[in-house]
Amino acid sequence: MTPPEQTADRGVPARPGPAARTKDLAARAVRMELLVYESLWRAVSRRPKIDAGAHGFRYHGPVLTVLIIFIVLSAVEIPIIDLIVHRWTPVRIGFLILGIWGLTWMIGLLCAYFTRPHTVGPEGIRVREGLEIDVLAEWGDVASVRVRTVSAESIDPTSTEKPGRVFDHEGERICAIWVGSETNLEIEFEGPTEVVLPGLAPKGGSQVVDRLRFWGDDPEALLRAVRDELEAARDPR
Repeated sequence: MTPPEQTADRGVPARPGPAARTKDLAARAVRMELLVYESLWRAVSRRPKIDAGAHGFRYHGPVLTVLIIFIVLSAVEIPIIDLIVHRWTPVRIGFLILGIWGLTWMIGLLCAYFTRPHTVGPEGIRVREGLEIDVLAEWGDVASVRVRTVSAESIDPTSTEKPGRVFDHEGERICAIWVGSETNLEIEFEGPTEVVLPGLAPKGGSQVVDRLRFWGDDPEALLRAVRDELEAARDPR
């Protein structure tokens, strides 16, 4: 994918203004709300978001326990808060609606991890995470794919701040889709390649990177699918 125009700092797009950020934040909130209900529907109907001819690979392992804990806590707090505010009907109804909405949202987020897997197919490798992230690495842009475990803390052990999704490291610009602060797969691109992340610059939007890192629960299976796809492309019979 051809990289877009960048600022003088290689790979870093210009920062948008407050109006653009407010508009983007509102649009993302609406989109995520819709994706919650889409994920619930896909989970109930057992229709994961996998294109025809592609294979799906899960990545929820590192965060599954945390998500389940949050769901349990969200469910438990509904009757507790209702017991506290039951004397005030308007307040009670408001907290009940808010509690049910929060529980639904958390269940939808969990369903997104199951129904929006990574995929390997004819178009390339599609890397996903949760509700929003969906990055396609087309075969023409991919130089290599390998297993490589990297933790967020290892990027700069002297810093107390963890790196974001896009950062510079060892002379290259990296996009890392962290799951539980780790990645274990790495795509090296043929050259600087555009990826599009949720939100706006500098943390999101269009970014030009050299490598894409992500987590897969079964990295070896994903690599086998990559090899099978490349062999099929070389011999289409």
